[in-house]
Amino acid sequence: MDPAINPLNVLTFIVAPAILTNASSVMTMGTSNRFARAVDRVRMLSASVESQAEIDPPERELRLMQLRVAERRTILLLRSLTGYYLAVGSFAAAALISLLAAIFMLAGWFILSNTALFMALLAGSSGVLGLVSGSAILVLESRMTLRILKYETNYRLTRSQRL
Repeated sequence: MDPAINPLNVLTFIVAPAILTNASSVMTMGTSNRFARAVDRVRMLSASVESQAEIDPPERELRLMQLRVAERRTILLLRSLTGYYLAVGSFAAAALISLLAAIFMLAGWFILSNTALFMALLAGSSGVLGLVSGSAILVLESRMTLRILKYETNYRLTRSQRL
């Protein structure tokens, strides 16, 4: 059998994007959960700021800063989700286009087959870009969360020492 049309070669072109689609889907689910929690945090902080007009100015300033950071976090999480959605769609497209390339190769339409393989490579590359960018944005969001937690901890420790 000609190695160019070996069914195992075709399977390789289809399995790689399928596995990456699964990885992107898992990242999407986790990030969606983080996004929902971040939105809940923004709502909770908004209600806290609105209902506590009588709190001391440093506490109010802390809540306002937390609200601004929480809003930026939700924006970052949304960008990360966008990258993961791009990855899922791109990897699914890459798998389908690879299957078409295999069909074209079996039919002897080598120009169409090569074109489809090139398109599958572009789709897969877009997926990798979405997966990497989504992950990098999550790192930024996690660091932002850690910074605000450190700030709040320092505020609470300083306040407790004054009391």
